[in-house]
Amino acid sequence: MNKKVKNGINVFLFLLPALALFVGVLIAPIFMSTAYSFHDMGPLDTISKDNFIGFKNYIELFTSDSLNFPLALKNSLLLAFFSVFIQLPLSLGLALLLGKGIKGERGFLSVFFMPVLISTIIIGQLWLKIYNPDYGLLTRALEAIGVIKEGSPIIWLGDKKIALSAAFVPILWQYVGYHMLLMYAGVKGVSPDLREAAMLDGATDSQINRYIVIPCIKPIIKVSVIFAITGSLKSYDLIKVLTDGGPNHATEVPSTLMINFLFARNRFGLGSTVAVMLIILCFFFAIVVNRVFRRED
Repeated sequence: MNKKVKNGINVFLFLLPALALFVGVLIAPIFMSTAYSFHDMGPLDTISKDNFIGFKNYIELFTSDSLNFPLALKNSLLLAFFSVFIQLPLSLGLALLLGKGIKGERGFLSVFFMPVLISTIIIGQLWLKIYNPDYGLLTRALEAIGVIKEGSPIIWLGDKKIALSAAFVPILWQYVGYHMLLMYAGVKGVSPDLREAAMLDGATDSQINRYIVIPCIKPIIKVSVIFAITGSLKSYDLIKVLTDGGPNHATEVPSTLMINFLFARNRFGLGSTVAVMLIILCFFFAIVVNRVFRRED
């Protein structure tokens, strides 16, 4: 047997377990969800000609007021906007600050990254206590400085007007440290010679960051933007713990709708339709972000 062919077979055999896992866990479910989305079926039904309905699930998803999918999608896109324009700038600012080598750098890294390591359920319970209208830390602090009157608390997660913003705060807060660590690694990878040359030319710290550091870590910023947008579209756990999509669907997101369709209403076809839409949106925004950064380069 040819040596190249033998080496190719060996490489294929080594990759086969990972390939099988990738196909079984990711590719196959995508195709199955796509197939389910064209059928009106429950948990015990199988795909057949009798329950094939074509694109009716997709049409119903966008036209039925009772399903609330347009509202849920708008909420996720709003979260993505805040993630890109509030969360990521904070992460970048912290990464640039810590990347300069300040005192206690490692300690600050650990503190800022700690929320990422804590279970999301615990994070949700923590913020439920913070938002509690009777004894919550936020309520007590605002009463102490006179922003709200004692005995007239704000129902942070129960008021339809502010529940969405209140639910977004923990999500944005939790992952600041995650993106900060990615960007920090990039900042540390910038050659010190570039910094020294710029300083010799009289450049300030802000000019060094703007014209040297940020352009050098642009690939990492692109990855963070993609992660922030796709993560916002897939957000579920904290919303589930904090509000479960309420009050009156004010904090509904596509993932909570999907779980509701699948397990509460037993509409597997409609739930699979939401899953397919999320996959399409994630791929779409990933392609858009890649093209935007490529055009800037």
